[in-house]
Amino acid sequence: MPTNHYPSLFQPGRIGKVTARNRLVMPPMATNYGGEDGEVTDRMIRYYEERAKGGTGVIIVENAQVDYPTGKNVVRQHRIDNDKFVPGLRLLATAIKRHGAVALQQIHHAGRQTTPAITEGRVPVAPSPVPCRFLGVQPRELTGEEIDTLINKFAEAAARAKLAGFDGIELHGAHGYLIGQFMSPYTNRRVDQYGGTLEARLRFPLEIIRRTREKVGDDFIIGFRFSADEFIPGGLTLEEARQIAARLQQAGVDVLHVSAGIYESMDRVLEPMSYPEGWRVYLAEAIKQAVTIPVITVGVIRTPEMADRIIAEGKADFVAVGRGHITDAEFALKAATGHADRINRCISCNIGCVGNGIFASSIMRCTVNPAVGMEELLGTIPPAPHRVKVVVVGGGPAGMEAARIAAMRGHDVVLFEKSDRLGGQMLLAALPPHKDKINWFTDFLTRELALFRVRVFTGRNVSAEDVLREQPAAVIVATGAVPAVPDIPGVDGPRVFQAWDVLAGTKQVDGQRVVIIGGGQVGCETAEFLAERGKQVTILEMLQDLALDMEPINRLDMLGRFKRLGINGLTGVTATSITDSTVRTIDRHLQTASFPADAVVLAVGATPVNDLALDLAGRVGEVYVIGDAVRPRRIMEAAQEGALAAYSIAEAHKWLSPLSPAHATV
Repeated sequence: MPTNHYPSLFQPGRIGKVTARNRLVMPPMATNYGGEDGEVTDRMIRYYEERAKGGTGVIIVENAQVDYPTGKNVVRQHRIDNDKFVPGLRLLATAIKRHGAVALQQIHHAGRQTTPAITEGRVPVAPSPVPCRFLGVQPRELTGEEIDTLINKFAEAAARAKLAGFDGIELHGAHGYLIGQFMSPYTNRRVDQYGGTLEARLRFPLEIIRRTREKVGDDFIIGFRFSADEFIPGGLTLEEARQIAARLQQAGVDVLHVSAGIYESMDRVLEPMSYPEGWRVYLAEAIKQAVTIPVITVGVIRTPEMADRIIAEGKADFVAVGRGHITDAEFALKAATGHADRINRCISCNIGCVGNGIFASSIMRCTVNPAVGMEELLGTIPPAPHRVKVVVVGGGPAGMEAARIAAMRGHDVVLFEKSDRLGGQMLLAALPPHKDKINWFTDFLTRELALFRVRVFTGRNVSAEDVLREQPAAVIVATGAVPAVPDIPGVDGPRVFQAWDVLAGTKQVDGQRVVIIGGGQVGCETAEFLAERGKQVTILEMLQDLALDMEPINRLDMLGRFKRLGINGLTGVTATSITDSTVRTIDRHLQTASFPADAVVLAVGATPVNDLALDLAGRVGEVYVIGDAVRPRRIMEAAQEGALAAYSIAEAHKWLSPLSPAHATV
């Protein structure tokens, strides 16, 4: 791999007695790709192998449980608590190392940060019975005998990792899991040898390190991940973390992986869109000043420029790019070969990987990379069996991704977009405060379409006859949706606007008092958009809470800003009429109310636009309807349907069913 691009990042780096080919690390991130019994699966192997092929220096495999099932924190967490899992782990380690990456296995116990639903009915355990406010779970306190047993389980798990062929392990002492719970005064209230002073609170991790080293020897890497600041009153602070780092080095740890936060400060663990790139680096820099062993920094590092600068300035020895490795398996290779502009950057939406992924007990996916979890099909894009003409109608995320993949497969692709810009609803989604990172995906897709010579025509609202004149073998209809209009008296008044028009700036909201009907994500983001422009905003929502359709971490981040902005959110109320100066409502108790309004904004959903697909049914060999044209949803579903449609064209096996002439509706 060339090293003339980002020379600091792409110089070799040493951890213990192992040399990594560069300073780039893929940190551990839960996927739920494990098997039902906790075994390594083919899906998991393919996912990690793609990242190793992509040129990363070090891959730390996601947390493996050392104590089944009490130590689980996700439903399909893989296991390392029994010798029967070693063969699968060996296949995983081999797949990673085959492509030149250093392979570490993180080992883990959830402690209090899990639920009986995940631990198969077991009550979560902890150093002290301090409930987790994030999960609402009360743990029980571990006995001294149980603590000693767990120390041995960690050491035995490390020995299995070595037997499986990994280069080392990482002890998960970060993010408020069991090891971190012992270290933190917030969660450790014990009065025995494992609690009280810092030295006593460190007894559990230090004894794990000692027994682990006895089992694995000096040539095996022992890494340690910890939160240098838990960002919670009474928790670990950076000052104490520096003392901890020094003790960990003395105990024989080879590398420190510096993170932040616990579940009760979740926005510091999995940051929402509002956080700036590299905000956590100062923590690693402070830890590096306290030790001489290598230090890994992590946290919202999205570009090789930032990663290279961190190394060059001596703030860390290695840089972990987490969600960026989910979105682009070839992050390292593209950077090293001078194609950093082709990196598909993480937009910090947290939807596929967290909110609709592991926290929803589902497999990890990705909003901007449909290949995640589907590497067998989408990881390496194969050429189509024969080249055909493809017309894509609609330049939003569904249509752009479909055109990109179809062109990469060798098809002759034409894309028509009715507006003057590509991006579709992503252009609107990026307009509310702190949402501009969505533009990264629009820009990525736009550049890729140009690179693969997709012929793009904007400002073209095409008919079925226009499409047929292109003589396509396949048509992909990604015509999106239009805003829904509720059946409310007065909704057609001159002071009533759609949220989409307000965000786009095509409609001007006059007056100070604005009532927004609809408190889902679009309504709430529009409220913040208007409040930042000095408007007095009231949200009216039928459901019992605001923004329930929003990813939880970004939702909490946004709602936390509402108080500062003075946004008034009312739930459990239904708008019944709009007059010249008010919006009238009724609640579930049949109580009525009126809210003064100089302007009213509607944010009550969207309606699919798919007439073109019906006009083309039976007139073209293959017609696919995707994205919001089927049903308004998220960027993630739109992009994935676009990719699957592109993979179905001219194939005997259809990953997405084409529209049949027999369909009366789409």
